[in-house]
Amino acid sequence: MTARTSRPTPASRLLTTNFAACLLLLVQLLLGMAANLFVTLPTTHPGANADNYFAGAASGLAWVIPDGPVWVAVHATFGLALIVLAPTVIVQARRHGTRAGIGTAVLGALAMIGAAFNGVSFLNYGHDFSSMIMAALWTLAMTCYLTGMLLAA
Repeated sequence: MTARTSRPTPASRLLTTNFAACLLLLVQLLLGMAANLFVTLPTTHPGANADNYFAGAASGLAWVIPDGPVWVAVHATFGLALIVLAPTVIVQARRHGTRAGIGTAVLGALAMIGAAFNGVSFLNYGHDFSSMIMAALWTLAMTCYLTGMLLAA
């Protein structure tokens, strides 16, 4: 009897990719909670209270990842990694071929990008509403990837 190696179907790959996104988002949530509970951000650092948001965002990220508090640095690094990986879900959704799957993948990626922008806003300006928006967008991203799992199944 010979063993058959079957290739994963596009739907099973999409299911796996969405599941991985959900797991990574849960890790990101835990890192954010640790940062929120155990870190007080300094009021002055590169990018803090910048007049130009985008220049300040770049400066804040360039500071926090190598030199910021550990929990915040890991949270920011992991968030950037999530954004880099988000197109993988979109590519898998395109291969699966459903509009709803593509839509949830794109919306999930946009939610993660929005959460990142609000995370940088919180880092640089310290407004609580930025943290709340970041959490709401995390919830939207998680909902999108859970929906993507259901559609792929």
